Amino acid sequence: MSVSKSYVSDLYQAEDCLIRAFCKIFQHIESFRGDGNLEGWARRIVVNECLNFIKSRKTVFYLDEINQPFMDESNEEELVFDFNAQELLDQLPDAYKMVFNLYVLEGYSHQEIADTLQISVAMSKTQLFRAKERLRKIYFQQQKTLKNEHY
Repeated sequence: MSVSKSYVSDLYQAEDCLIRAFCKIFQHIESFRGDGNLEGWARRIVVNECLNFIKSRKTVFYLDEINQPFMDESNEEELVFDFNAQELLDQLPDAYKMVFNLYVLEGYSHQEIADTLQISVAMSKTQLFRAKERLRKIYFQQQKTLKNEHY
C-alpha cells in the first residue's frame, strides 16, 4: 500500500490501484520466472498500475516553468527534522511525484523513466530537479510555519 500511496495521493484511488495490481499479480503468477525476488516483481506491477492510473486521468503536465529562487536565509541549527515524507510527497504535482518516485524510490535510470512515461531524458532530469526544489520549498515553508507557531 505504501508503494501505491507514494504515487497516488488519494487513499481510495491508491487502494484501487493496489487491488488491480494484485489481480494482475495473481493472474500472471505463473509468468514469474524466479530470476529476481517476488517482492521486486510485484512492486514493479504495483508501480506500473499506479502510472497507468495517473496517465488515464490525463492530468499530468510536464511544466517548463522558469525557476524562481525560493530559499529564504535560514539557520540550519534552528531546523527541526521531524516531518512526514509522504505528506511532503503528496504536495508535489503528479509529474514531479512520478519522476521523483521512479528515480529515488524505484531506482529507475532517467532513460527508463523516459521510456516508461514517454518523455525525453532531459525532461526526466528537469522534473526530478524541480521535484527536489519543490520538496525543499515545502519543507522550509513548513519549518517556518512551525517556528512561528511556537513563538
